[in-house]
Amino acid sequence: MFAGGIGLHAGGGAAITAGHLSALGHNACLAAELPAPPFGDVITGQLEALGVDLRLSRASETADPQLTVALVHDGERAFVTHRAGAAFPKFQAKDVAAMRIDHIHIGEATTLIENPDLIGIAKEAGASLSLDCSWDDQIRAKDIACLLPEIDVFLPNAAEVELLRKLSVPEPFSDLTVIKQGCKGATAVMKGVETHAPALPTDVMDPTGAGDAFNAAFLGAWLRGKPVRECLENGNAKGAEAVAYRGGLGGMTS
Repeated sequence: MFAGGIGLHAGGGAAITAGHLSALGHNACLAAELPAPPFGDVITGQLEALGVDLRLSRASETADPQLTVALVHDGERAFVTHRAGAAFPKFQAKDVAAMRIDHIHIGEATTLIENPDLIGIAKEAGASLSLDCSWDDQIRAKDIACLLPEIDVFLPNAAEVELLRKLSVPEPFSDLTVIKQGCKGATAVMKGVETHAPALPTDVMDPTGAGDAFNAAFLGAWLRGKPVRECLENGNAKGAEAVAYRGGLGGMTS
């Protein structure tokens, strides 16, 4: 089997969300373990071109990169990931406060489970906190159920919501839960009230990272105090834009 094309892009929910937030005019800082060359040069270049602040990131001390290969065939996707090292270098509340960071977004539930101190860091620094799910089959109810209520905005997709329900994770998951529903749009649940916004019609080239792009636009509007419906519409519009390009940050400009 031969691939019809190949591309190398910065990936991971945190990096993609940071890139889109920066392109939307927000000051976005990424805390991540960046790969060693040659991958690191490409990834760093893409993120810096979008204006992402990398002061809380660091280059990996090993040549063994964390790499994900996305295999797309007949509309179906499969991801093969080699995990290497920590997700991000440790930082403290004083670092967050010194950089005047008022919101921390965590790109996957596993990162929060492995680093629950992020909740205390955010609270001490006076920053709000959001979380994407990015489902991992190793997640257990006892690991996640006690953490979700501490999250201000939880952003799972519809399939992940069903998986959490199968684990009997109590609902509501957080104060504001935003469920991404693909071609059906997105629904927010806050204090028992549901708000829905339909998806926008679009031609799909690559859906990789569309949820992370949605996160950026939703959070960008939410942080500016916009109504939930408007936040959903912004998220859907950015998600529709993202799927028209290959790679989570494809087609992006600062």
